[in-house]
Amino acid sequence: MKQALFALVLLGALVAATEPASADDALWWHDAVFYEVFVRSFQDSNGDGKGDLTGLIDRLDYLNDGDPATSDDLGVTALWLMPIMESPSYHGYDIADYLKVDADYGTSDDFARLIDEAHRRGMRVILDLVLNHTSILHPWFFTSLSRTGPTRDWYVWADVDPGYAGPWGQRVWHPLGGAFYYGLFWSGMPDLNYENPDVTARMLEIARTWLVDRKADGFRLDAARHLIEDGVAQEDTVATREWLAEFRAALQAWSPNAYVVGEVWSEPETIAKYVEHGIDQGFEFSMADAVLSGVRDGSATRIRDALARVLRTYPDGAFATFLSNHDQDRTMSRLLGNTARAKLAAAILLTLPGTPFLYYGEEIGMTGTKPDERIRSPMQWTGGPGAGFTSSVPWEPLAADAALRTVAEQSADPASLLSQYRRFIRLREMHPALRAGSTELIDAGTPTLLGYVRVSGDDIVLVVHNVSPIAQTASVSAPSLPVGYYLARDLVGARLPVFVQARDGGTVTAPPLAIGPHGTVVLSLTRP
Repeated sequence: MKQALFALVLLGALVAATEPASADDALWWHDAVFYEVFVRSFQDSNGDGKGDLTGLIDRLDYLNDGDPATSDDLGVTALWLMPIMESPSYHGYDIADYLKVDADYGTSDDFARLIDEAHRRGMRVILDLVLNHTSILHPWFFTSLSRTGPTRDWYVWADVDPGYAGPWGQRVWHPLGGAFYYGLFWSGMPDLNYENPDVTARMLEIARTWLVDRKADGFRLDAARHLIEDGVAQEDTVATREWLAEFRAALQAWSPNAYVVGEVWSEPETIAKYVEHGIDQGFEFSMADAVLSGVRDGSATRIRDALARVLRTYPDGAFATFLSNHDQDRTMSRLLGNTARAKLAAAILLTLPGTPFLYYGEEIGMTGTKPDERIRSPMQWTGGPGAGFTSSVPWEPLAADAALRTVAEQSADPASLLSQYRRFIRLREMHPALRAGSTELIDAGTPTLLGYVRVSGDDIVLVVHNVSPIAQTASVSAPSLPVGYYLARDLVGARLPVFVQARDGGTVTAPPLAIGPHGTVVLSLTRP
């Protein structure tokens, strides 16, 4: 497998017509704020009730208008598109043609225009790449049905049912044609066989096409921990991590600034092994759960403990943060519809280390709980039967409270959840310490306050969050802050600048720091 793979790497490096990498672009994702888009639910441009690429293009100025002087766009700097490749399913995670844009979403020309328009506004675009499995309707699977078919060994077949279940007790061996094929997620998603070098070679060609020829900026790897099984060991095998390291090396040969983020739904210690072996970042699921449950229940300790674990487990910033995604109940639903809590969760997400990802509609408080279709409902732009998403009947009914949470209703309100997201995204953009600085947890004096100091060179930012519905007063201890006087400027409130003093032992003396219910204080500390 490795010989075939590296031969392709060398060939791709020789023929790829990419520009030389810019040092300014290296590790660009550390400075990015991502927005996860389900194209089917974002904007319908042709009245068929389904979102499409042209609709997304029409809404790009909402996400980022490319003008740093404006403040009425969201300000995100990168997009993650859930699968846009041809698929028989609404969600697209069972792919029937890896190189064809699904007809519901448009054409390859539409994708090219999206890339051009996003790049013109300073936004990168990464694609969901489903490596683990295909659709049962993929031509490769059709030709594997014959025992002598040319792609028989592109999938995992057994003459006799091996008899074991999957990692969460599900059936993984499915009968067909007198044999059994392996499909981890369900019978309609047969797993590819990466022990076969032909499969690796083909998937590399596909990745290169999107990355080099079609100018995508990287990939989100679906189900990254399940690529190669070792008998009953069906997740986190050494072979999987080795394959991903080779895959990442191939991408770097073609496009040194390509970004790879992996879905490794596990604990930090497991995810970190993937970061050590080939992917740039993994999604931090434990941190997401701690933030939402801590904000909901008023437990700063829960968030602090999770952040401490993350900081000691990963290399600096080598993880992706988020609150919820397309597989989980929406943030506002988990926070029981409480806007103050949602605003606090946004402030925490956008001041934490790592690279933040927002799920579409999260910034206006869209609600939704399982099943999956109900957490992927259409974007709520305005009131009315189509919510500004479509002029016809939406492919999936709107959320029950759609009229109460819209972009139109929140856009001009400085106290809205949308304004909170805009404010903190811009704050992150302005301060290197918040984007890629070091992080030190600090004692803020009471269990309901979460505090940390972010530092990048001379940029020092002190952050304190109050997870309580009751106002609190902070007294800060920051052991690593150099002794001396600092001018503290309030970055999100109306406090006047004050002098604070860092003393031996880490105590920071200052006027009492009052923090309102579910409030956040962000102070920029500079030497006078």
